[in-house]
Amino acid sequence: MGGAQYEPGRKWSPGGKGSSMDKTADNGFAAAVRMTEGKWKIDILCQLGTASRRFGRLRQSIPGISEKMLAQQLREMEADGLVDRKVYSETPAKVVYSLTERGAALNAAADSLCRWGAQFGLPCDIKNKAEYA
Repeated sequence: MGGAQYEPGRKWSPGGKGSSMDKTADNGFAAAVRMTEGKWKIDILCQLGTASRRFGRLRQSIPGISEKMLAQQLREMEADGLVDRKVYSETPAKVVYSLTERGAALNAAADSLCRWGAQFGLPCDIKNKAEYA
């Protein structure tokens, strides 16, 4: 059969004992998961993947997210290099959010995971998000 053996009381590791894929592993998958931690980040990626958006329009397109949470998630995503925030010097000020190249690549990867989930009957839309949060 191969693979990892189950031992009661021991944390499971996909590669077995001494695997490099443990919780502290620093690999591409773990990095992607860290970048998308947060209830709304995948939704934000998906929305910005279709078009650049102003804050208000982005909030309208994600039902259930508060202004405070959207602002916090956008700041974190900007700090991670996933989202670009462009401020136009107009009156009133105009701020537009868009995906960076890095964010667009992560969005494509997230889309692949959504398609995998859809193929195997797992919900991947925001309507069912509350059930799995």
